[in-house]
Amino acid sequence: MLVDTCALSARLGPDCPVEKKYAVSPAELVPLVELTRGGHRECLHFGALAVVDHRGAVLAHAGDPHWSGFTRSTLKVLQALPLLQSGAAQALGLSSAELALLCASHNGEPMHVQVAESILAKADLDYRVLRCGCHVPGLYTLLDKAPPEGLQYDERHHNCSGKHAGFVALCAHHGWPVADYTEPAHPLQQAVLRDVARAVGMAPEDMPMGIDGCSAPNYAMPLSRLAYGYARLAMGAKDSEFGDSFVLLGEAMTAHPDLVSGTGRNDAAFMRAGRGDWISKIGADGVQVLASKSRGQALAVKISDGNKAALFAATIAALAQLGWLDAAQAVELDAWRGADILNARGLRVGARSACFNLQGRAA
Repeated sequence: MLVDTCALSARLGPDCPVEKKYAVSPAELVPLVELTRGGHRECLHFGALAVVDHRGAVLAHAGDPHWSGFTRSTLKVLQALPLLQSGAAQALGLSSAELALLCASHNGEPMHVQVAESILAKADLDYRVLRCGCHVPGLYTLLDKAPPEGLQYDERHHNCSGKHAGFVALCAHHGWPVADYTEPAHPLQQAVLRDVARAVGMAPEDMPMGIDGCSAPNYAMPLSRLAYGYARLAMGAKDSEFGDSFVLLGEAMTAHPDLVSGTGRNDAAFMRAGRGDWISKIGADGVQVLASKSRGQALAVKISDGNKAALFAATIAALAQLGWLDAAQAVELDAWRGADILNARGLRVGARSACFNLQGRAA
């Protein structure tokens, strides 16, 4: 990957020398997780992983830590920054639970719908203004459960309804038009782009834009930059630029992990296991970020084929290699490694295991 080290040095400043972080030249994507059946390899999942501190230094990696791809829903916590930075969240009196839903990819359970409604009510808005669309609640699709006959659902049940409720609440606070709030040129999306770029230490023009599944703009960036944004989030009040906002968002996510995802979901399980220290967020198509408040560090993972089981296995393997997992946490998260592959009769027919070693080690 070609990197403009002069431009990066200018943006990151003298305390974060580029040559220390961008001197590595590993293969872009490497095998992270393998599946075996009958003792023979059947599948191999490639990807990359970056571990970064709050200054932006790459501390450990597998594959290219600067591999660039779309951030998908891992971006939600940073997309919420304009709402807090502007004082709108405070003026509207948004609670910790409501802030957590801004960052959520949720199941569309009653608790999620109720909090989304609460955000909208505080902005004097109706759910019909949301432009995320609607889908069968994730409680069924993501957990492979048959929805009940006659199930009714709407935009409030969409996994991104919290983010969109926050978007329109900010529009209402500023008097911006709501009808086209997902358009990239809208003042809301321009504010999001500005704050996301600042949080990850990039120029806005260096982040390619795409449209996410919920119709909002999404941005591509190196894994190392995504991890850097989360490492800053983990620092909370110690971050000189976004400290107050990062405190509120980070504490909301760890205090309400079920609102961030939901029943049977990995982010809730990871944050419960982290006991208030880990901020975890998954994104579609194989992206995961996990930050440690006590360390001021974060890891970002991408599985190139988007396989979720491989993503969870790789994340847990990275946590173990970094020394972030204690014995109790390892047991608590063991099911998410998916080590045993079972068939429809419950027979063990194969195995899933991480097959990478991190280069370097985070302290």
